[in-house]
This record gives sequence, C-alpha cells and structure tokens, in this order.
Amino acid sequence: MPELPEVEITARRLSVALAGAEVESALAPGMVALKSIDPPPEALAGRRISGVRRIGKMPLVGFDAGRGDGVGPLAMLVHLMSAGRLQAFDKRASLRDRASRVLIRLADGRELRLREFGTKQRAWAKLMPAADVEADEMVATLGPEAWPAPPLDELARGIAQPRHLHPMLRDQRVVAGIGRSWVDEILWEATLSPFKQGSELDPEEIGRLHAALHVLGDAIDHYEEVIGETVPDKLPMPLRVHRREGEPCPRCGATLAAVHFAEHITCYCPEEQTGGRVLKDRRLSRLLK
Repeated sequence: MPELPEVEITARRLSVALAGAEVESALAPGMVALKSIDPPPEALAGRRISGVRRIGKMPLVGFDAGRGDGVGPLAMLVHLMSAGRLQAFDKRASLRDRASRVLIRLADGRELRLREFGTKQRAWAKLMPAADVEADEMVATLGPEAWPAPPLDELARGIAQPRHLHPMLRDQRVVAGIGRSWVDEILWEATLSPFKQGSELDPEEIGRLHAALHVLGDAIDHYEEVIGETVPDKLPMPLRVHRREGEPCPRCGATLAAVHFAEHITCYCPEEQTGGRVLKDRRLSRLLK
C-alpha cells in the first residue's frame, strides 16, 4: 500500500510534470471509483491543473477556477487503498483497460490516470470544490501528519491509549500517513514492541518513538535520489525489517521474526524489541506487552 513517503514523492513528481496543463476531459471507467457526483467530472474540462500535494496517504490534485463558471477552484482527493497508483502517461488508455479507474485527459495528449491492480476496485476519487477539502470526512478526521513529525506533546496525547502500538500507529485518526510497511520500520528504529500499548509508554519511550519518525523523511530523501521524472509502479522502498522475517537484524544480528495476520505481517527484532521473546502466533499477543 502506498504510504506517506511513496505518496509524497508521487505528488512531487506529478506536480512538476502537470502544473499548468489544461484538462480536455475526465472519465471514470471504474464502476465505483468516483465517489462524487456534484460537481460532475465534466466540470474539469477547460481547467488547468494547479498542482498536486499530499494529505496523509492521499494525493490531492488541484484545478484552477476555469472559465468563469462560478464554481471556483476544484480539487480531486484520491485514496489509493492497497493497489492504486496515480501516474501521468504520454499516451491515453483505452476505455477497455481493466486497470483504469479515473482518466483525466489533457489537451496536450497526456493523461493523468488512476489505476488499480487486481479486481477488488477499492481505490477511489472525490471531486469537490477546493474550499471543501478540509471539511471532507476523510480529511477532517485525520490525526497530525507523521512527517514532518508533530510536536512531541501532541504525539504523546494521541497515543495515550490502551491499544497496541502497531495497529494504533496505522490508525489515520491518531497519526496520518503510516501504514503496514513503515510502522514496522518506525517501531524497529525506536526499539519498541509492536504489541506494547501506547498508554504504557514512559516519557523516554515516547521520545524514541517521536525521534523514529525521521525514517519517513529519510525514505523521501532516498526517493528523491533514485526516482526520476516518472514514478514507477513499484518503488525501491528502503525497508530494513518489513517482510524480512528470518533475516538478521541490521543492528544486532538476531533473527527477525514476524506475526502473520489475515491481511498483513508484523515484523520485529525479538532481541531488541520484545526482550528476547518470539511471538509464534498472533493469539499469543497478550504475552507481549
């Protein structure tokens, strides 16, 4: 799933490539991809893209006020879910392209395309007046951005809950931008158990967690160095522990362990994060506090 670093580099590259480009037309071949009806996608015709930025894990494409239709600037909020990609292409897709969800066709022949791999069709987009973005439920309910890191006291208040750190840090209402990949990296960097509860952290541990958020910025810096003008389908993610079960810990050399859930894997270093204890089964998570 694209997370904060991946969406940030995508937004940066798209903004540079598309700012000022005029929209010729907009289509939504994905049956359930466009979750708004007013304004309709036809309202984008004749407008220019003003830029692309990120909110949490969601790209936001801005459009100017257009030709005086009284609607004002528009914005398209996109949620990539687990398999979506927002990319610019020099050629337009066929309407029979099964991966296409939303197509924004530009006057110069290019196309901004929301694609989704697989058949589940979970990725979506909402078109709305730009002034309404902050009030949209998907934005208004977000916690503070994970990068740049929020103030230490704000993070401390947000995680002071009797919940395991791993799922809590992935909760966008607590902190925005972290998902299944980068939560493993952050907790490993902070040497904290994924199964420790936020309300149990002492001030020193909270400080380590806050400092560990730098891995998100480090990943963005990495992408700036290795990603060219076009963001590929699969980014070279600089992950050190996520999905590296059975490999040696990059710090201490102990064998990395993992807990397998229905839709994700939690990876950690038993030596440094759980006091030498290896969690064999998620049903035993109550033992790792």
